[in-house]
Order: sequence, then C-alpha cells, then structure tokens
Amino acid sequence: MMGNIGLAVLVWMYSHLHTPMYIFLSSLAFANAWASSSKTPKMLVNFLTKNKIISLLGCFAQFYFFGVSATAECFLLAAMAYYRYAAICNPLLYPVRMSNGLCSQLVIASYTLGFLHLMIHVGLLFRLTFCRTNIIHHFYCEILSFFRISCTDPSLNSLVIFIFSVSIQSFTLMTTLVSYMYILLAILRIKSAQGRSKAFSTCSAHQFSVSLFSGMLLIIYVFPGSGVTNNQDIMYSCFTQ
Repeated sequence: MMGNIGLAVLVWMYSHLHTPMYIFLSSLAFANAWASSSKTPKMLVNFLTKNKIISLLGCFAQFYFFGVSATAECFLLAAMAYYRYAAICNPLLYPVRMSNGLCSQLVIASYTLGFLHLMIHVGLLFRLTFCRTNIIHHFYCEILSFFRISCTDPSLNSLVIFIFSVSIQSFTLMTTLVSYMYILLAILRIKSAQGRSKAFSTCSAHQFSVSLFSGMLLIIYVFPGSGVTNNQDIMYSCFTQ
C-alpha cells in the first residue's frame, strides 16, 4: 500500500515525471492500491476479532470496488503493451503516437470501463436471494461465492460474467500479444547484443505481470468449472492482488 500510493503521489507531485511511462506506472500502482484497500482492512479485522460479519450491501460494495480495479488493470496492462510497441518499433513517431494527452485518455477510459463493467454485475446480484447459508467461504466478497449461497438460479449472472470475461480478456490479451509480436521482431533486428538485452529487460517485467494476472482471471472467471475447488479458488485469487 505504501509503495503503490507513494509512487502515484510522487508522479502526481513532480511535473518532470508526467510522461507516458510514469503516468501508466502510477495508474497501475493506484489500481493495485485500490484493489488491496477494498478488502484488506476488513480481512485484517476478521483475523484480529471474533466478529467476522459484513452486511450484504457492504459485501456488494467490496466486490464492486475490487472488480473496478481489476478491470481497469486489464486495460492498463494492454495500454502499456501498446506504449512499448510505439516506443520500440516506431521511436521517431513515438511522441505523436503516445502523447501525454492520449496516455491520459487511455487511463481515463480504463477506469471508466471498469466502473461501467462492474455496474452490470452488481446490478444483477440484486436479483438473487440468499437463504442457503450466511457463510462465505472466501477471504473477501467474491462474486462466485455469492452464487454458491444463492437460492435463486444464478445462470444468467454466470453467463454474463463469462461473456464479459471472455470479451475483455480476448481484447486485452490480443492487444498485448500483437504488440509484443511486433516488439520481438523489432528486437531481433537490433544488431548489438547489449541493445537486444536492454530491450528484453524493459519488457520482461510487464510480460510477467500480464501472464500472472490475466492467467489467474482466466482460470477463475472463464474456466470456473474446470475442476477448481473452493480452496483453489481462494489460492488463485491471491495472485490477482
């Protein structure tokens, strides 16, 4: 939390850091801090006290804010892949293709899509009734946990989650893969070994983040019925933090 918020504040305070690279990094750090702050405080309270109660509306709110940050992070990672493509493949056109204005618009669009996306899922949660049990087998209010305690058929909710998850993951992953395909071809054309090494190291951290984050989201929401147990669900959720 300190690292993510500190990075976002630092970039906001110093004008010489207002460049596309730092704007994207600070926006991603803010999304990570938002995801952690949406559920960690309540989780710590549950660990330290015997009162492990949360209201239904509080649970919906917790899922909403976590979902907004997760959706925004997907689009931000895709935008960062395009940024690296513009910087490595077309360095002369980079100031035009990735201006500060376009960078800010991509960040705003990522968060806007996150807000609109989660409004649909939370809105559909209000059609469900919960009477099987009042215990959620998870460390935060995750939407699939609601389905397990619902007395109403959640098939419509599951279908909507599947459609949006496939659509968002397909778009963001294809944007990332196509960008890195062009980046790889550009790197292989670099004659010096030092130049290739520098280009690969610049992209490796982003590739790892995309693989880990998107992979876990695919397992949880696109393939939720592929033999994943409740405890595995909880373990995979840890990797999306």
